Amino acid sequence: MSEVRATRELAASAEQAWLAWSDPDYVRRWWGPEGFTCPRADLDFRVGGTSLVTMQAPEAYGGMRLHNGWTYSTITSPTLIEFVLTFTDEEGQVLDPAELGIEGGVPREVPHRVDITPLGADRSQVTVTESGYTTDLARERSQPGLEQCLDKMQAIFAAEGGRASRPEPAG
Repeated sequence: MSEVRATRELAASAEQAWLAWSDPDYVRRWWGPEGFTCPRADLDFRVGGTSLVTMQAPEAYGGMRLHNGWTYSTITSPTLIEFVLTFTDEEGQVLDPAELGIEGGVPREVPHRVDITPLGADRSQVTVTESGYTTDLARERSQPGLEQCLDKMQAIFAAEGGRASRPEPAG
C-alpha cells in the first residue's frame, strides 16, 4: 500500500474545520511536525490554484526551511479537498525531493485527500490520505509528520472550545 493516512476528531463543526485548510492564519498554526513552525502560507485556495506553504525546522535540526506547493484539483466545501503536494524552492519552482536530501520512496508529486465529516454541530472528523510513496521507509517516515500536524490542528480547536474564532494574522 502506498498510502499514509491519519484521522482526528475535532472540537469544531465541519465549517470550522474547513478554516484549518482554507485560512492562511490557521494553516500557519498547524502545518509541520511537532517543533516546526510555518512562517509562510500563501494560499490560492481554488480549483487549479497553487498555495505555497513553508515549514521551518527548529534550530536543533538546523532551522532548514522546506517549501511545498499545494495544487488543488477538488474543493467541495466543507467536506473534501484534493491537492497534489510538491517540494519547491522559495519562489514555488518544483524540485525533485532528492535535490532537498529527501531519501528515495517519496514521489515528486504526493496526492493528498482531505475528508471532513460532520459529527454534529460542534464536532467533525478530519482524515488526510497521502499517496504515491514507493517504499515502506518513505511511508514510515511520513506517517509521524502527518500525525503530528493533525495533533496540532486538533489542539487548536480544543483550545478554542469549538468556537470559530479567527486567529490573529501573523505579522
